Amino acid sequence: TAIPVRCDIAMTGEITVRGRVLPIGGLKEKLLAAHRQSIFEVILPKDNEKDLAEVPENIRKDMKLDFVSSMDEVLKIALEREIVALPLAPTATAADLVARPAEDNLTH
Repeated sequence: TAIPVRCDIAMTGEITVRGRVLPIGGLKEKLLAAHRQSIFEVILPKDNEKDLAEVPENIRKDMKLDFVSSMDEVLKIALEREIVALPLAPTATAADLVARPAEDNLTH
């Protein structure tokens, strides 16, 4: 896309080939490390929202935590600007798919 990723944000999680964001372990430790590095916005798996109880309240208050479940949500938050959809390429017609005779002069 040639769209830069924001430099003031972090993310943790696993993304499947279908774009689903999977939960992680060690949420508390990861948020403490981000906070120590002055990163105050973190993208996290939605399934880890229940683990926030382990994170100290002062850390939770200082940080913006974005809980996501899909790659589309990640991109909306992490990229500096929105992705603009490209126009679709024209589709082939039945006439385009008809076999054409080979040229008389075949070469390798």
